[in-house]
Amino acid sequence: MYRKDEKEECCYNYKKKQQQAAIASIFSYKHMKRVYPVGLYRSSSSSLSSLSSNSSSLSLTLSQNSNDDSSLTDHSTSSSSPLDHKVSLALRLIAPPRQRRREQNSPTVPPRPVGVHDHDHDHDQDGDGGGEPRRCNWITKNSDKAYVAFHDECWGVPVYEDNQLFELLSLCGMLMDYNWTEILKRKELIRKAFGGFDPNVVAKMDENQIMDIISDKALSLVECRVRCIVDNAKCILKIVREFGSLSGYMWAYMNHKPTVNKFRHPRNVPLRSPKAEAMSKDLLKRGFRFVGPVIVYSFMQAAGLTIDHLVDCFRYKECVAHAERPWRHM
Repeated sequence: MYRKDEKEECCYNYKKKQQQAAIASIFSYKHMKRVYPVGLYRSSSSSLSSLSSNSSSLSLTLSQNSNDDSSLTDHSTSSSSPLDHKVSLALRLIAPPRQRRREQNSPTVPPRPVGVHDHDHDHDQDGDGGGEPRRCNWITKNSDKAYVAFHDECWGVPVYEDNQLFELLSLCGMLMDYNWTEILKRKELIRKAFGGFDPNVVAKMDENQIMDIISDKALSLVECRVRCIVDNAKCILKIVREFGSLSGYMWAYMNHKPTVNKFRHPRNVPLRSPKAEAMSKDLLKRGFRFVGPVIVYSFMQAAGLTIDHLVDCFRYKECVAHAERPWRHM
């Protein structure tokens, strides 16, 4: 007589052979040719009905298995189940009982919703999702802190004080040699070297003072740029005598009110404007240097004569609110 464990092993091998024979009848070349790809759902065609009948016979053959297996076979014979479920069921039924239990008990991970990507989540965090405020697109995570602070506090805010206008005009002229980040990191040193950009002080600088600024390695300013700032200060004094102030002269081109644009993309922001070209042309006639239309328009953006923050930037509404205040420009 066989021992009890040997008898159970023989029964298990016999059932396994029956299962494999039933699966082989389902996965014949004839049926696989019709069913492939597996993602197709059940239809009323003869090929699919034959597969359903074979699957039903497989369920009857395996009805003596565990309750888990019988529940799976009942699900496979339902008329509304897709064919890929039937195929996956058949593959699971030929696996050993321990492996089937492990697959059934393993937790299922819900798939990622269609169209949702990691960068969408990051975009929400950077925007209105409770993280950093949404800024203009040219401000990135790698932008320098000085550049970000300039965008958040100064750029686009209307300026009406002569010294500040002179400073911004001079800094924008340096964009021909440096970028905003390099300029802003040395802004305090430059401001101190030029006496707070007081036109009366800068216009009186002698040759020794000019050479001291040029030789200062911390400033790293080109000689022509330094002399240009001194010459422009002398031109500003002439404008003050004629118009009363530099602010009154420049804001007259804007009809004493900032131009509020509604750009949504960086590609929409221009490099110049008709008003910038008109101001540049007149400044050149008055003896100013390095005041081309592109530099002048950059100055207008920084000084708030034109508001070019993108409409989805958090600074847009704040700068517009500044622009709508009843300022006295004259």
